[in-house]
Amino acid sequence: MARINPATTDLVDATTQATLDAVKQKLGMLPNMFATMAHAPAALNGYLALSEALAKGKLTAAQRELIALATAQVNSCHYCLSAHTAIGKGAGLSESAMLDARAARSTNPFNQAITTLTDKLVRQLGVLSNDDLDAAKAAGIDQELVMEIVANVALNILTNYTNHVAETDIDFPVVSLEL
Repeated sequence: MARINPATTDLVDATTQATLDAVKQKLGMLPNMFATMAHAPAALNGYLALSEALAKGKLTAAQRELIALATAQVNSCHYCLSAHTAIGKGAGLSESAMLDARAARSTNPFNQAITTLTDKLVRQLGVLSNDDLDAAKAAGIDQELVMEIVANVALNILTNYTNHVAETDIDFPVVSLEL
């Protein structure tokens, strides 16, 4: 049971309700995480703005989902693992690719570099060595992509922490935290 319940229509202003309605229209549902985040419209709008900006970056939707899955696994975010497994399927990821991302692996060398860098960023609290950056660069990750990966990790940490604090009820097919 959630510690912070999703905001209801009577708890949010008209502008925030319009934002939630737009999310519901876009996704076909209103995930509990968005409604929970709506208790703080600045947080909800900040999340949506950063997410929209990152969708226009160099990383594909599938690569952003690999980052989300790797981040959620390290942070043991049950809600985000479940949500991003469903979203990852929609982005064209196979079950094996999603499981690999959760273990910071990939059969694709470029995606391997993305998931390795993601894993290091989360586990090392954003502190990367020169060797970490050199390995990413050798795999084709330039400075722009490093910064884009950092931003995607930060976005996903925001949702991981939101769901940990709120104990958000999972409204996606539940995925085990165990690999």
